[in-house]
This record gives sequence, structure tokens and C-alpha cells, in this order.
Amino acid sequence: MLARSKAGRDKEHVYVIVNAENEYVYVADGKTRPLRHMKKKNRRHLQPIRKIRFDGVPEDKAVREVIEQYIREGEPV
Repeated sequence: MLARSKAGRDKEHVYVIVNAENEYVYVADGKTRPLRHMKKKNRRHLQPIRKIRFDGVPEDKAVREVIEQYIREGEPV
């Protein structure tokens, strides 16, 4: 799922939610936050944008492409 950060230093940053555990989720963007260094973020600090599905395990390149495609479509970031 694509989500936009509502709070914190990374406010307005677009991420892909990779994993969810109780009240926290792990997000990545493929650049500053690659999949091997996901950011742990409180669910309440994220705004869901769009559901997406990856075939198999996602890679950083696929995550970057999804986010870039969302931004290219003219969605406000």
C-alpha cells in the first residue's frame, strides 16, 4: 500500500508499507529508506493513498518505480 507520512521529519513523504505489526508499520521508499533499512512508523502517522500489489518479494527498484509513477500521474505530494 502506498502511504503519505502525516507527521515527523519526513512529513509529506510517500512510502510503500512493507510490513505491519499491531500499531506500527515498516515502510520503505527504495532510495533513502531501502528495504534492508525500513523505517518503523506509527500507523496513526500515515495516510493511506492507494493499494498496490507486488508479485513475490519486492525490490528497491520496484518500490521506487511505483512511487515515481504515482508522482508522475500528477497526484499532489
